[in-house]
Amino acid sequence: MEREEFCKRLTQLRMTKGVSARDMSLSLGQSPNYINGIEGGKNYPSMETFFYICDYFGITPKEFFDMDSTNPTKANELFEIIKSLPNDQMDLLIALGKAIRK
Repeated sequence: MEREEFCKRLTQLRMTKGVSARDMSLSLGQSPNYINGIEGGKNYPSMETFFYICDYFGITPKEFFDMDSTNPTKANELFEIIKSLPNDQMDLLIALGKAIRK
């Protein structure tokens, strides 16, 4: 993933979560403009801060880099629900998902 894609992904995840860059920065214990600096391509987070960013979104680093998933937090929530369903209900959800994707 190139720097530009990293910046776009961070912005996408933040906006999907519905938080401002300032609020996210402060939640991570950083200066108010920290996330703006990353999204603007001026800075990169340290590895430690990157893990905090993933925790903030409730995703794994792998999910951060999965550009096919627009909302990995919701996907994880759905997956947790699905795991406890019986097979017949899973089959119904699979059929529904396929119908919705068309």
